[in-house]
Amino acid sequence: MTITAAIVLFAIIWFMVLFICLPLKVKTQGDSGKVVPGTPKSAPENGDLKNKILLVTAITGVLWVISFSIIVSEIIKIEDIDIFNNYN
Repeated sequence: MTITAAIVLFAIIWFMVLFICLPLKVKTQGDSGKVVPGTPKSAPENGDLKNKILLVTAITGVLWVISFSIIVSEIIKIEDIDIFNNYN
């Protein structure tokens, strides 16, 4: 695996985990009863992005190491998942 491929793999996993974690534990303005004029009730009151980004980065690091190890050690190869024999 090249360095570029490793960085791209990390970025893809990071964004996937981010989109999963963003809606977790969100308290909306409608839930708190303090709706700022000009915003919808469903707007988050406090997104807590700093903690979510740190959590996402930690989770991504673990998932990336597992994925990287599987790819580099060739536990699963492209031939194992190539059901149409395009890469032989």
